Amino acid sequence: MHRLDQTTRRRLVIAMNRPLRRRDLHRLGLSDSDIKRLARNGGLHHFGDRYVSGAFESEAARMLCAQSAHPGSVFSHFSAAHLSGLRTWTATPKSERRVWLTRPVGIGRADGGPDVVLRQLRIDPLDVRQHRVAAIEDPLVCLDGMPMTTPARTVVDLARQLPLREALVVIDHALDVMVTRAELDEVLDRQRGWPGVRRAKAAIGLGDPRAESALESIARAVFAEAGIPPPVLQARFWDGHQWMPERTDFWWPQFRTHAEADGLAKFEAASAAERRRLHRAAFHREQRLAARGAELVRFGWEDAVNEPAELVRRMWQAFARGVRRGGEPILWRTEDPATSSRWPRLEPPPDLAAS
Repeated sequence: MHRLDQTTRRRLVIAMNRPLRRRDLHRLGLSDSDIKRLARNGGLHHFGDRYVSGAFESEAARMLCAQSAHPGSVFSHFSAAHLSGLRTWTATPKSERRVWLTRPVGIGRADGGPDVVLRQLRIDPLDVRQHRVAAIEDPLVCLDGMPMTTPARTVVDLARQLPLREALVVIDHALDVMVTRAELDEVLDRQRGWPGVRRAKAAIGLGDPRAESALESIARAVFAEAGIPPPVLQARFWDGHQWMPERTDFWWPQFRTHAEADGLAKFEAASAAERRRLHRAAFHREQRLAARGAELVRFGWEDAVNEPAELVRRMWQAFARGVRRGGEPILWRTEDPATSSRWPRLEPPPDLAAS
């Protein structure tokens, strides 16, 4: 940009906080060779037939250019989830990487092209908010009006679209970090009669903010679809003296069985010594939980995603073994997902839950 004269440079900095077409850049005083050089050197991002300041992060620039090509649209679905910081997972990653937009029925065509998913649906003003995008290095370059669906609308839109195991990933995380059931219910009411809304309502009914990972959410969907009773999440046990610090991912008190979801990052560490420490801590934790006299099932990502039927078979077998164990009732408790305080101070009996 230093090769441009000062007047052109000033006009460009002011104008490039929004996507422009090549002809708009010509009007600002740039030649085709200027545009090509700036795109090559990172001064401009180029996506489709739009250009935007290179000061924006590449993914934000891609999304801005795509939205600019569809006037009246707002970021929605996976794109809105990404902007909101919501956890998502899908078995078709290519669809997640596309830019998702929604605009009102009757505005333009519904064809978004190969890199854009464009939905034409009613957009209530209550379902839209403005997202501010700041440039990476240049504080003078920012965009205050990046329209996107609210987190609640985003969750419901995805829940209408996705199968249960994918929908629960975003539902659980949203309930944990940024939306309430009441907000989701309000969006469901506004979408009454829309395609997929019954499926969304059922999925949201299963949502639980205590799920701590995508794997835990996916597993809960697998269990629900197989008819396995809903587990208690993040239960703690009484060891006769105090509440154990360990929590178990899934607990079925009626079957004296708990399950642990071992995610891909559980034992990742910067050094071999740290990995050994993590393994030893997991081993001691498992011993303490086993001392409660319950069955344990461990499973990983491949089990829940690639071989769900085999995981379900293992669970039913563990339930049968757990019921045959007998013994003293196992005292346990868990946090209330409806409370705002996470893990309040745990006191000894009398208000213990027992199997």
